[in-house]
Amino acid sequence: MQNLLIDIGNTQIKSGLFKDGQLVGDHRFDSMEEGIQFWKSMNFEFCLVSSVKDSESSLKAQLPFSFVFLKHSTPTPLVNGYGTPKTLGLDRLAAAVGAWHLAGRKPVLAIDMGSCITYELVDDLGVYRGGAISPGLKMRAKAMHHFTASLPEISLLPPPETDFGDSTLTCMKVGIWSGVRFEMEGFIAAYRLKFPEISVYICGGDSQSFDSMAKDHIFVVPNLVLHGLNCILNHNVE
Repeated sequence: MQNLLIDIGNTQIKSGLFKDGQLVGDHRFDSMEEGIQFWKSMNFEFCLVSSVKDSESSLKAQLPFSFVFLKHSTPTPLVNGYGTPKTLGLDRLAAAVGAWHLAGRKPVLAIDMGSCITYELVDDLGVYRGGAISPGLKMRAKAMHHFTASLPEISLLPPPETDFGDSTLTCMKVGIWSGVRFEMEGFIAAYRLKFPEISVYICGGDSQSFDSMAKDHIFVVPNLVLHGLNCILNHNVE
C-alpha cells in the first residue's frame, strides 16, 4: 500500500510517500502550486492532508485527488487524554502517534524542535497525556535581543563547543544551546522516573543539531510527524 502524506505549515509544505509502512521519499515545497505539480505525477492509493491554515473545502477545490483531511474529530490509534483536545495542535498529536508506533506501542516521549519545543507523552496504556511547550532556539535568541537594551541579535550557528562562554556573544549561544539540551535532559529524566522503560524520539527542524543525544533509547527522527500522519491514515482506511 502506498500512502501520500501532506503537511501544510505556515511557511512550508512537506510531503512524504510511504510504501508498506516505510518512508521512501520526502519533499518540501514553498507553494501549493509547486506541490500539486509534483503530487500529480505520483502513484498512491490513499492520501492524508494536515494543514494549519487551509480548510477542508478550500483544499478540495485545489487538490485534484481525494484525501482524508486531518481534524480534531479524526480517529487516531491513541486515546486522547488531553484536557482541551480542540486546542491541541494536530502536528503535536501526529508526532506522539509516530513516536508511539516506532516505539512498538510502549510508553514514549516525542520532542518536536520547531519554533517552539513541544514535549508529548504517551503512557503505557496508549493514552496521550500532553506534556510541555517551551520556546525554541530562535525564539530564545530573539527574546534576549528584544527584551533587553544591550544584548545583540546573534546567529545561532555554529553551535558552541563548550558549556561556558568567554564573551557576551558566546555566553548567549551557550545559554541557548546548552539551556535547551539541559531542559530536554531534565524532562527525559523526570518522565523516566514514572516510566523507566520510556523511549524518546526527537524530531523537527533543529533536531539533527542534537543527534549526539541519540543513545540509551533516545532516537533522532526528523520526519516523525510524517510517520505519525501515515499511522493515522492507515487507522482510517484499513
